[in-house]
Amino acid sequence: MKDTIKLCIILISLSSLLINCKFAKDNADKNSVQEENWIQLFNGVDLTGWNVKITGHAFKENWGNTFIVRDSALCVDYSAYDNFDNAFGHIFYEKPFSNYKLKMKYRFLGDQVKGGENWALRNSGVMIHCQHPESMLIDQEFPVSLEVQLLGGVKEGTPRSTANLCSPGTHVHMEEELVTTHCVDSNSDTFYGDNWIDLEVEVRGDSVIKHYVNGALVLEYDRPVIGGEYNSLEEKAGEPLKTGYISLQSESHPVEFKNIMLLDLNR
Repeated sequence: MKDTIKLCIILISLSSLLINCKFAKDNADKNSVQEENWIQLFNGVDLTGWNVKITGHAFKENWGNTFIVRDSALCVDYSAYDNFDNAFGHIFYEKPFSNYKLKMKYRFLGDQVKGGENWALRNSGVMIHCQHPESMLIDQEFPVSLEVQLLGGVKEGTPRSTANLCSPGTHVHMEEELVTTHCVDSNSDTFYGDNWIDLEVEVRGDSVIKHYVNGALVLEYDRPVIGGEYNSLEEKAGEPLKTGYISLQSESHPVEFKNIMLLDLNR
């Protein structure tokens, strides 16, 4: 009888311990979510907080309604285009950031507009550490920035990674070496069709930058500097790139973005 009572006491104690542990974990998870104060950059309704710059057109002129909102997504749309004619475009969030995590979903769909370059098929990008859009020249095609290059699969069985790095007007370091190659491939899978892909970028000023696709780390580099091809800020060549604007790219293939969120790591 005594042994039975002792066993019951032990079981009750273990049950209480498990309940307390679960309660503590739930509270910790809840507090962690509360501490990670992600902010919404895109409201899913209109382009409030975003400004357009398209090659050959003035800042804030959304020529051809290139950037529109449809079904809660920020869309790159070419319905009004007869020919792309090198009208490379970018839509910039209104505030610069330095240390942050950026996440969103993206997908390619439809057909490339007439006149787009072959390399721009199922090609777009998220530009980070961009120069101020008002400082861009009227005919400048790309802002000085680091491009998280987004590519979709074209031919079944032919690898085409996404969340690559391209570097208009910039260089980076990888494994202690200065990288001056314009584009560096990630180790991501290839994604075909029009499924939504999860993208996350971790940016630590002029320190380390990481690209993630569907939760997996696919590329890492550090110490970005100004310089190289497409540099419209020649007077700043060699300077560390510590901060800048975020923009989404128009390169001739329809693409959609949604759930655009940012966690400011300075807070």
